Amino acid sequence: MKLALATDAWLPQVNGVVRSLSATLHELRLRGHEVETITPDRFLTVPMPGYRTIRLAMAPRFGVRRFLDKAAPEIVHIATEGPIGWAARGWCLSRGVPFTSAFHTRFPEYAAVRTGLSAEYFWPILQRFHAPSSAVLVSTRSLADELAGRGISHTRPWSRGIDHSLFRPEGPRHPAMIALPGPVLLNVGRVAPEKNLDAFLSAPVPGSKVVVGDGPALESLKRRYPEVLFLGALSGEELASAYRAANCFVFPSLTDTFGLVVIEALACGTPVAAYPITGPVDILGPDGRGVEVLLPRPGGAVDPSLERAITTALCIDRADAAALGALYSWERATGQFLYAITSALSGRHRRLKNAA
Repeated sequence: MKLALATDAWLPQVNGVVRSLSATLHELRLRGHEVETITPDRFLTVPMPGYRTIRLAMAPRFGVRRFLDKAAPEIVHIATEGPIGWAARGWCLSRGVPFTSAFHTRFPEYAAVRTGLSAEYFWPILQRFHAPSSAVLVSTRSLADELAGRGISHTRPWSRGIDHSLFRPEGPRHPAMIALPGPVLLNVGRVAPEKNLDAFLSAPVPGSKVVVGDGPALESLKRRYPEVLFLGALSGEELASAYRAANCFVFPSLTDTFGLVVIEALACGTPVAAYPITGPVDILGPDGRGVEVLLPRPGGAVDPSLERAITTALCIDRADAAALGALYSWERATGQFLYAITSALSGRHRRLKNAA
């Protein structure tokens, strides 16, 4: 299969979308698929307002068309609703090439935080973008239900996975965290207003708080929470060692569609505390025992009170958290991705045959 992947989120960005796409691309190529990538590093870029570390392709329409004309893919997967995503969408519609899309990011809610406008103002843009897609790939069932209520009902499941050789319970613990007074509470992710980090950092719970990541809110949070240990962005074995050094992983976000860091923490044997919302509740389940496969004991806790969720998670056995994290793999997630892509291609072939 000749597939093109168009995305505005790509290396050297460090976030769940980039890690998901990179891992999926690796799996696809291992399985013998030919994949052309249309990514920001192929264009002149400008910093995204409010996120100087994220660079967006500037006027990529003609470049995207040139790359796709040369690649001649059978189908295109459009991962993001940015400049490259819109340009790839236009090419597909003009050439009659089918495409799938993905709903990785709650753009309306993120934009609302940044602009002060209602999220409802931005939803029509997303509805228009995804309308001609053969399938919209979503990471959770509850997100699919939510999008259906927004008129985006042609969804397919595409979960997430982790590298179990890296994120595992056994291994070193981060030296800067070992010496901290316990319990040690950790958050990993982009340090930005929409991540709701204030709910974590202001929670009246005992112990030490650690934040791993970078982003536009970092300096402000450092000034407001001088008692918190900010380690900056980590990756690889150093990131895994931070997960293992924590007694609880706290995920306060109210806007994430999944939360890749949640399953990374679980796989390292770190219980997770979160709100019962789309993303974490689709991983942990309402009772912390998972969703598709119910485990005997919880690996995390969700609660409308983040303080209660943390208190409950701290009582969970690390082996039970690791058992929940072990349910996720990139092999399984890539199988879901391929099923959505091949189904879209088969549907196009049937339509062409009927038209003939």
